[in-house]
Amino acid sequence: MLMQLSAYLEQFHSGFNVFQYLTLRTILGVLTSLFIALLVGPSMIRHLARFQIGQPVRDDGPQSHLAKAGTPTMGGLLILVSILVSTLAWSDLSNRFVWIVLFATLTFGAIGWVDDYLKLARNNSRGLRASYKIALQSIAALATALILYATAQSPTETQLIVPLMKNVVIDLGWFYLVLTYFVIVGTSNAVNLTDGLDGLAVLPTVLIAAALIIFAYVAGNVNFARYLSVPYVYGVGEICVFCGAIVGAGLGFLWFNTYPAQIFMGDIGALALGAAIGTVAVVVRQELVLLIMGGVFVMETVSVILQVLSFKLTGKRIFRMAPIHHHFELKGWPEPRVIVRFWIITVILVLASLATLKIR
Repeated sequence: MLMQLSAYLEQFHSGFNVFQYLTLRTILGVLTSLFIALLVGPSMIRHLARFQIGQPVRDDGPQSHLAKAGTPTMGGLLILVSILVSTLAWSDLSNRFVWIVLFATLTFGAIGWVDDYLKLARNNSRGLRASYKIALQSIAALATALILYATAQSPTETQLIVPLMKNVVIDLGWFYLVLTYFVIVGTSNAVNLTDGLDGLAVLPTVLIAAALIIFAYVAGNVNFARYLSVPYVYGVGEICVFCGAIVGAGLGFLWFNTYPAQIFMGDIGALALGAAIGTVAVVVRQELVLLIMGGVFVMETVSVILQVLSFKLTGKRIFRMAPIHHHFELKGWPEPRVIVRFWIITVILVLASLATLKIR
């Protein structure tokens, strides 16, 4: 929106041309969403507390979590508003990728809102039935995949790129829809599973979004893409602004969500953020790299799968409790220690992922 306005004003003063630069608009996207989150956050917390929109807590979880019952939830709305306003303000709105990632983010956010609302209405930690939730996520993810497939302008947009292997490119064909579906739904639910401790999910999401800014910028620049042997996707650089908005909104939310949390993001935030980074990874053709960057999310998801399979097959549990962050809590680790160590792991994994740009 403001990009188009600056293009119009450029005829009156050449200085407005500076707002056409993608790097500047990405920085402004970060700062805008951060400012909105910090500005709106306190009043949102007060209103959520006033209307008693508090988080129900599992009674079979760690006993230390019982004190968190009643903490305002659905704070993901703050994240979504910040991302939406910032993206619309600084993105090129004629770019199809901008609207596709916004579509995925907002539709998954809407599913999360329904889940959160049902938890509050029933006053327990069980919201939308799992089968209904997966069905709605499947519809949203497949719609996103079909739009991306139908609007693809080059074969590169539907090929699988293998990290560390310069010349390995796999033509996916219709299997692209299957891969995109699992990346979006899988990442969305993985972030949701990780969102069990104060700030545990939001900072890794911010770090991954920051790394995806670099991947999007390289993939959208023909010279950098050629030099680093990265697939060039026309127009994908504009996703930098969207990822910047995630970074700013996430940091702004973390201001209030850090231990001890004043507000929880709820499913409305976790499902949306997971879908957002999953869709961006698909768009910039870095689905496999996302597995590395999101190692903490993968670890949390795998711990749940192994726990369920082990209990059903043997009647025994592998972990004291799943997801795995609860296992460490029950071993006696203080919550802040679990959170910070998982953050450190994410930093290492994100740096390793960025190294794949050069190691080919």
